[in-house]
Amino acid sequence: MYKDNEIWVASDGETKLCIKTNFANRHGLIAGATGTGKTVTLKVMAESFSDAGVPVFFSDIKGDLSGMCKPGEEKESITKRVSELGLGSDFNFKAYPTCFWDIFGKRGLPLRTTISEFGPMLLSKLLELNQIQSDILNIVFKIADDEGLLLLDLKDLKSMLNYVSENAANYKSEYGNIAHQSVNAIMRGLVSLGDKGGDIFFGEPAIDIRDWFVTNDGKGMINILDASTIINDPSIYATFMLWMLAELFEIMPEVGDLDKPKMVFFFDEAHLLFKDMPKALLQKIEQVVKLIRSKGIGVYFITQSPSDIPGEVLSQLGNKVQHALRAYTPADQKAIKAAAASYRSNPDFDTEEAITNLGIGEAVVSFIGDDGAPAMVRKAKVLPPQSYLGAIDDMLRATVISMSDLASKYRDMVDRDSAYEFLQRLQVENSKKQEEEKQAEIDRKEAEKQAKLAQKEAEKQEKEAQKEAQKKKDAIKKGVASVAGTAAGTIGRQLGKTLGKSGGKFGSSLGGNLGASLGRGILSTLFKL
Repeated sequence: MYKDNEIWVASDGETKLCIKTNFANRHGLIAGATGTGKTVTLKVMAESFSDAGVPVFFSDIKGDLSGMCKPGEEKESITKRVSELGLGSDFNFKAYPTCFWDIFGKRGLPLRTTISEFGPMLLSKLLELNQIQSDILNIVFKIADDEGLLLLDLKDLKSMLNYVSENAANYKSEYGNIAHQSVNAIMRGLVSLGDKGGDIFFGEPAIDIRDWFVTNDGKGMINILDASTIINDPSIYATFMLWMLAELFEIMPEVGDLDKPKMVFFFDEAHLLFKDMPKALLQKIEQVVKLIRSKGIGVYFITQSPSDIPGEVLSQLGNKVQHALRAYTPADQKAIKAAAASYRSNPDFDTEEAITNLGIGEAVVSFIGDDGAPAMVRKAKVLPPQSYLGAIDDMLRATVISMSDLASKYRDMVDRDSAYEFLQRLQVENSKKQEEEKQAEIDRKEAEKQAKLAQKEAEKQEKEAQKEAQKKKDAIKKGVASVAGTAAGTIGRQLGKTLGKSGGKFGSSLGGNLGASLGRGILSTLFKL
């Protein structure tokens, strides 16, 4: 309940135990064993913040928080608690403005983010990568950023991994060695993540957390993430919640101290958030928790024991509600002692003993006082919720979802041009270029082959021409020789006859020799040509 700038959470019968709205951004803790009343305490706080005009976000793991959108109903336990605490006319059953969200888009509006917004650090945690693989993933993100490639969904990142792996030699000098084995390990993790629903969670339109900072008729919107499915894979749930906290820190401006927070986030099953967290990521979350209050955001963790929260984070939680813890083991006893020691003691009772003896709906409570310091711890009973205590039916849930002003914005996934499409086009262009180069090489070799064949043919024809010319030359020589021989013989005979008449046998013989000699001279001259 909300009254006079105070979030009324519990009462010890005489004193109202309230969170002052100007100190609500000092963060808080709701702790206790299963079944001790943590869920009711969360509902009461969320309702009161909504009444104060402060938007709220929390995850619904068991499905029993969906009743925020429906007025509560008379129950004996509620009527008794109203009477015990003297709530009177201040208590009325009513519904609260509610918006349901679901990573898988089945029991709420789809809640998506992009690969780039999620970032390599949280993605490495989600994929459970070792340090070397995480470094490779960082390099891939850096290359995508340097080359202006958008990483929106899983197929974008897969395409980018393949591209970087195939061109590792080109990137080695600037980014370092990119081992194919590490790329393959990341790829296997992405395939597994896709099977778990990552192909639905990563994409657009990505959630704009500023859409949660709305009111309805003066009441803060209560945003409920259905986590009944993703809690089966705690790594997805925890990593998503961490991303949301980090994203909120990044986008919100500094506002200093306000009369009331701009928004309050409740993180249920908080022990999952910090389980097996890398040191670098833990330091980042510690920094965010320390600084985010100056941005007007209150963060409240819900878990079984305060020991589930790292010390640096726990020290930042000023508003605390501790339900019962059971001391079944030495570890339980140690946790109870530590929980009791974190409160400012009350001389009227032993805090450690009180924690073990609290009933359902009872708690030890300490909120930030007027002086800015935690008040002395008190035993108290938590107020009953004014909205419906339990889960709603699917028909009412569907009606609330369809009536949301954000339904048209987030309902349908959009697949715009990004790294996958660019690299697909690049691959097609490279394939086309390779085909053109291959065809050019084939054409070049064919041209060389044809040139060689033409040259051989020309050489053949030249040889045949030379042979034919030689034949003609030989024929000419033979014909000329025959003519010359005949002419020489004729001349010789004629000379012989002439000389014979004047010189007898000697003249005839001389004429014949002269004719033969003349014939040889002619033939010799012809064969030199």
